[in-house]
Amino acid sequence: MKILTTSASAQTLKIIPREYQSNIDVILRDNSTNESTTYSVATSTSGDYMTFDLTLSLVENRFYDMTCKFGSDVIYKDKIFCTDQVIASYTVNKNQYITENTYDNDYIIL
Repeated sequence: MKILTTSASAQTLKIIPREYQSNIDVILRDNSTNESTTYSVATSTSGDYMTFDLTLSLVENRFYDMTCKFGSDVIYKDKIFCTDQVIASYTVNKNQYITENTYDNDYIIL
């Protein structure tokens, strides 16, 4: 899974495809709206990785399906999650369920 931000500037992606090509089509499908957008990008190779830059307009806390194609051949598939939070301290409940008393979050299971 790739983790990207909502930044309007270009973000670099590194992938290990089935086939290395200099130009590919990247198709992003939003899982919430089921809308797809296709980007034609130029790629470069760095070691075993194929890298390319994408300028995207993503919505925070959404998942996307990424499909990389060369012609009609699918050379790579992955998921993308968009967040602006720091990955090491990511929480689903950011700024929710905040109390001043720590004992309020305790519960008893009978």
